Amino acid sequence: QVQLVESGGGLVQPGGSLRLSCASSGETISAYDMAWFRQAPGKEREFVALKRRFGSPYYADSMKGRFTISRDNAKNMVYLQMDVLEPEDTGTYYCAAKRGSSVYTPPTGLAIDYDYWGQGTQVTVSS
Repeated sequence: QVQLVESGGGLVQPGGSLRLSCASSGETISAYDMAWFRQAPGKEREFVALKRRFGSPYYADSMKGRFTISRDNAKNMVYLQMDVLEPEDTGTYYCAAKRGSSVYTPPTGLAIDYDYWGQGTQVTVSS
C-alpha cells in the first residue's frame, strides 16, 4: 500500500500557475499508475491527469495544453504543473494511485478504479 499527501495548493489569479506535489510513502510508486483528480463544491469528482508506469500521460480535454503531470519514481513524488489557470479550475485536488497488474489494464479516468487517495489540497483561482 501507499500513503499519499498533496501539497502546493493556494490562491492564484486567473492566468497564473501552480505546481502541486504528491508525496508517497510505503510501497514504491513504481508499480502504480498515478493520477490527479479534482472536485468542486457540490460537484462530482472529475479526472484531471494520469501518468502510468510507462508511456505518455493522459489529460482531460479541458486540461490539455495547460496542465502537465510528471512523476519521479526514485523520489516517490508526483507533480501537477498547472498553467493558465481559470476560475473553473477551482476545487480540491487529489492525488490517486492504482495498483499495477501482471496483465494489461487499460488506462482509466474513473475514480472508482483507484486504490489510494491523498487528503487533497485546495486550489482557488480568483481575481
